[in-house]
Amino acid sequence: MLAKAYKIETERLIIRCYQPKDAVLLKKSVDESIYHLLPWMPWAKHTPEPLQTSIEKVRRWRGQFDLGEDYIFGIFNKEESVLIGSTGLHTRLGKGAREIGYWLNVNYLKKGYALEAVKALTKVGFDIEQLERIEIRCTLDNVQSQNIPERLGYLDEGVLVDGVTNAYGTTKNVMIWTMYKNEYEASALKSFPLKAFTIVDKPIKI
Repeated sequence: MLAKAYKIETERLIIRCYQPKDAVLLKKSVDESIYHLLPWMPWAKHTPEPLQTSIEKVRRWRGQFDLGEDYIFGIFNKEESVLIGSTGLHTRLGKGAREIGYWLNVNYLKKGYALEAVKALTKVGFDIEQLERIEIRCTLDNVQSQNIPERLGYLDEGVLVDGVTNAYGTTKNVMIWTMYKNEYEASALKSFPLKAFTIVDKPIKI
């Protein structure tokens, strides 16, 4: 099923499907954050990259979004002049389930932006996209990242040994956090305030 929500608005953020014009902001944000991202993100080893590569990347992400293959969102400030980070409702878990991933620009850490974005995607995933399960995966030594699913009530399902190799070639263990729809319905996330919009910017009733 194709995604319904293309744009999400929270108190401080615009979280939306990437557009080709976002390539400049993406490159700037990643370039500023390379050394922060290298220990956690395997793709960071390919950075910095030419602007044309960033353009091709966001065009591919938009195409995947429109075709229902994967759902990657940029995290922007309200003016959409700064790319604070990136997130997604990734489809690799199969039907009825998504995986939320996220990274932030190094200049916007410890301000609650990742927490705000994950709250929004969790609500959108269950209330709008009608998912049955959402997972968040993070390495065992990434304490800041794992604090997010823990604070939001995701269940620690265990550790995937040697689950990912970072940009330095170091193999890391990965924690798997899970939330099911019935757990979401009983959580405080159900009342998290946001607005969501379709591809033609029509408000979605939640």
